[in-house]
Amino acid sequence: MIEMRFHGRGGQGAVTSAELVAQAAIDIGKFALAFPSFGPERRGAPVVAFARVDDQKVRLRYKVYNPDVAIVLDPSLLDIANPTEGIKPDGILVLNTSQPIQSVRDQLSYQGKLAIVDAGRIAREVIGLPITNTTMVGALVKATNVLPIDSLIGPFQRRFGKIAPRNIEAMKRAWQETEVVA
Repeated sequence: MIEMRFHGRGGQGAVTSAELVAQAAIDIGKFALAFPSFGPERRGAPVVAFARVDDQKVRLRYKVYNPDVAIVLDPSLLDIANPTEGIKPDGILVLNTSQPIQSVRDQLSYQGKLAIVDAGRIAREVIGLPITNTTMVGALVKATNVLPIDSLIGPFQRRFGKIAPRNIEAMKRAWQETEVVA
């Protein structure tokens, strides 16, 4: 089982990201579950969402405390939260940032596997908005191979309708530009 924890802010699409990954997994015959964790949050407040993907039925229905992957949609969250908390020793942090890898390592004191992409820039250039959810899904897929990238096209089309092509383009561009280091 691959357990994922998505860190974002209200309105950025962390919950949508988890749902898209789960739907794509189900579409290709895997089992998946996605769910949010938030209270009466407002736009911009920190939000966490979770997803689990497995070849067997997913029966765990509680927060992911020790993720295989932590995905950070908004780099400003690094100043108020520790998204590396609980990551499994062989896990990976997937981060939206324009900072070089060593700067990220120094800021977080994190020496584990790391994937970075400037998802904000890509989202602004391709979608026209700094909403990084679909962009970060591309980075997640590149960093983990949890799903084939094309398995996300159907869920994107169903979710986004006429704006799906831009989101698919942003996802694929992030997949190409994501840098993964051990």
